Amino acid sequence: MASVLPRQVDVAIIGAGIVGMSTAWALAKAGLRVAVFEKGVIGGEQSSRNWGWIRTVGRDHKELPLAMQAIDLWKEIQAQHDVGYRQTGIAYLAESEADMTGYRKWLDKALPLGVPAQLLSREQLPDLFNTQSARAWIGALHCPVDGVAEPERATRAIAMLAVAAGAQVFEQTAVRCLDRQVGLAKGIVTERGRVAADAVVLAGGAWSRLFCGNTGVNFPQLKVHASVLRTTPMDAGLDLAVNGRDFTCRKRADGGYSVSQLGASVADLTPDSIRLCRQFFPAWLSEKKYLKLRVGKRFLDELMMPTRFGAEGPTPFEAHRTLDPAPGMKSIGVALDKLKQAFPAFASAQIAHAWAGFIDVTPDAIPVISGVDEVPGFFLASGFSGHGFGIGPAAGALMADLVQGNTPRVDPYAFRLSKYAGH
Repeated sequence: MASVLPRQVDVAIIGAGIVGMSTAWALAKAGLRVAVFEKGVIGGEQSSRNWGWIRTVGRDHKELPLAMQAIDLWKEIQAQHDVGYRQTGIAYLAESEADMTGYRKWLDKALPLGVPAQLLSREQLPDLFNTQSARAWIGALHCPVDGVAEPERATRAIAMLAVAAGAQVFEQTAVRCLDRQVGLAKGIVTERGRVAADAVVLAGGAWSRLFCGNTGVNFPQLKVHASVLRTTPMDAGLDLAVNGRDFTCRKRADGGYSVSQLGASVADLTPDSIRLCRQFFPAWLSEKKYLKLRVGKRFLDELMMPTRFGAEGPTPFEAHRTLDPAPGMKSIGVALDKLKQAFPAFASAQIAHAWAGFIDVTPDAIPVISGVDEVPGFFLASGFSGHGFGIGPAAGALMADLVQGNTPRVDPYAFRLSKYAGH
């Protein structure tokens, strides 16, 4: 990647995750001078630690236009670099009529948006699975155009596309703060020096709230600890990705399976949890079946972390290059056990590796892809709430349109930062 810091660019992007790199790719293709600055390495945090699903099924309807656009972009990426993208289909399985009723309600809103999903009956499931199931599923919500890709490959591949289009990428280069002049964002201050820019995009994932707060911008965002495992290569016959509620799995390009469950997410109690309690409490109530609250060392770690810092000395972004939490082996072990019970072909599955990451979540679980009204020239793309990998390329395209003042293909209204004002 690049080594000599530029003095000036059109757009400076903070964060080299999938959204930051997709934004850079879209802007560079449009002919703008773009530089991406990453405190660690490309895709080092949640962009390489997620399930690898590229789905429309089950998404909030506000995200569906992005999800549909993303499918076209994933095909474009795969045509140039092998990121393991394939349209395997994704199925949300149902064990009760209540499950099926919820899926019907979702489908009634999704079909008018062009999502080719469908409800499948019990009799249709054997052909879908292509392997024996031992659980009494009564149906499924299935979308055949949904698919998967390999998170470990994807963001670096998009970075290569961005660089080929003219973007510069600087790893191990933390951005300490905005360079503000007369209230405007006029560039950034990195640990290696200043870079002037006409616009600055923050795509900092779990770090975005801290950066925004130091800038005087309130971004309601918390971190959720999520764990995943992969099995050793095996032939279980299950090629599509499935969500069985107490387990999820998808076939990997290396021959194994990535396995997790919705209940493998933990919200550590932190000072921000207390500050944002009123905004996040409704979301916690609705997700308490899957999201566990935990009190531990993370509270003290974040209590001791500075929330205000300047341009002249080291910041928390230099002290913490990469968030690398330990996986929750109990919850993902349960998920693997449930998978084995549901599909006997997995009986011999062995754990090859397990990992965890921090998901950046918002009160409504909808990302912010928006200009920041308080700081003209400053843009935010964060809070993807565990949905960012699949829609990352489309989110980058939307942000690129906003930065350039173009009319975007997807209406950005649902993703505005100002929706949280006054809460």
